[in-house]
Amino acid sequence: MGTKVSYIGILIASGLLCISSSDEKVASEIEKELPNIIYILADDLGYGDISSFNPNGKIKTPHIDKLAEEGMKFTDAHSPSAVCTPTRYGILTGRYSWRSPLKNGVLTGKSKALIPKGSTTVASLLQKAKYHTAFIGKWHLGWDWAQIDTANFGGEGWDAQDFDNLDFTKPVTNTPNDLGFEYAYGHSGSLDMAPYVYVEDGKITAEVNHNTENTGKYTWWRKGPTASDFVHDDVTSNFFRRSMDYIRAKSKEDKPFFLYLALPSPHTPILPSKNWKGKSGLNPYADFVVMIDHYVGQLTKTLKEEGLVENTLVIFTSDNGCSPEADFDVLGEKGHKPSGLYRGHKADIYEGGHRVPFIARWPKKIQPNSIVDQTICQTDLMATCADIIGLDMLENEGEDSFSLVPLFDTGKNSDYEREATVHHSINGSFAIRKGKYKLIFCPGSGGWSYPKPGSDAIADLPQFQLYDLDEDASEKKNLFTSCPEKVNELATLMKLYIENGRSTSGVNQANAPLHLNGAEWHQIKPIVSF
Repeated sequence: MGTKVSYIGILIASGLLCISSSDEKVASEIEKELPNIIYILADDLGYGDISSFNPNGKIKTPHIDKLAEEGMKFTDAHSPSAVCTPTRYGILTGRYSWRSPLKNGVLTGKSKALIPKGSTTVASLLQKAKYHTAFIGKWHLGWDWAQIDTANFGGEGWDAQDFDNLDFTKPVTNTPNDLGFEYAYGHSGSLDMAPYVYVEDGKITAEVNHNTENTGKYTWWRKGPTASDFVHDDVTSNFFRRSMDYIRAKSKEDKPFFLYLALPSPHTPILPSKNWKGKSGLNPYADFVVMIDHYVGQLTKTLKEEGLVENTLVIFTSDNGCSPEADFDVLGEKGHKPSGLYRGHKADIYEGGHRVPFIARWPKKIQPNSIVDQTICQTDLMATCADIIGLDMLENEGEDSFSLVPLFDTGKNSDYEREATVHHSINGSFAIRKGKYKLIFCPGSGGWSYPKPGSDAIADLPQFQLYDLDEDASEKKNLFTSCPEKVNELATLMKLYIENGRSTSGVNQANAPLHLNGAEWHQIKPIVSF
């Protein structure tokens, strides 16, 4: 299973690289031509919260819209999951998270590392092309805190006393630094998950000396240990400041860089800074989105000031749909729909759970004002990076990743190889999308919206759901009973993707059999027995 050496090949063919008998000289020239890559991942930002994607929306995002105007907007982009942790796993590994031990739900702030040490990630792959790699932000993929009593991990609890066994005076292990990131600065889980500390290259940055808790409507977070330098309402700003400092520092070097900026916002706690409160005229959530848009503008301004715009690939997207904590009722009263025309929201198998805004700007490669309607998935980052650096991935790398470079070139889908896309909800329900048809392997939302799993509302519903998204984007007319051939086709393909351990071509790979808590992988049964 290999990627095409398209970008490097174009450089050589066009004479942009100086071919020399010295391999080191050639390598140096390639490094100079390779693009910097910045991946900005918002947290719980809805498809309809970016005005470029939702012209009828009431939240104004001029700086993010500017990225779309100067680059490429993907109207049918999807996170691999409808919640945080599994999406992050998919982005960094090019592999659906349900192939890992995590079959549903998310990790806590205390969870052990989900990605095994030494696994190939986007960062470690780019290191092979001499990229400097950095992570700044919300990790939420687990790392291993030092334990006071090493014989007693203490489980996955949420209460403040559940953290009593953690030793905050010692380094953290199995961190992003062990997965290809030369520099790593961030916190362990979502901003409402203790412990509230920054970890920089495996070391906690300040004394953990108190507990904090907030139970406001928008500013809610769980009670837990907090470091002296951790201020909840400054975390988003802090990550942007550090990212801009990183860009300025790396602009003085010849080698390319990869920055993975994983925001904790606009996820709860919804904490727009003082200067942004009331700016949207809607509610605190909308204010928070406006604040993020401002900082995206500051970051892109920094790229311009440092002369890095032309050969920097900037991707902006979200890890899943908008959370109902944004207060859909208040926003709806003011004419704003965070999911746009799509059904559902964060956690759901419906489109509102995983259809996300996705923008790519790379002036050297992508034509401005480009629009792509092809279905893509965030797992595609690994194959895209491999294509850019001219590297063939191994058989056990990027099992669900397809290069976006052909779309960057033309905006057409003729050479983009993704056959179908798998969606996954918070409770582990599956859906598969091929062309205009989407088959859902459960009777309800699979998440938090009506009809919820286990509720009386789904008792009399068909076992599966089939929708024609071209004709029914809002997923209102279930075609399951009227299109048996299409149902069989998609169910057979989903079963193949599960059994092969991959959706790309290549040697079959193994899926981890059990959830972290030992529960059965129950959501797979109706598929393999179809």
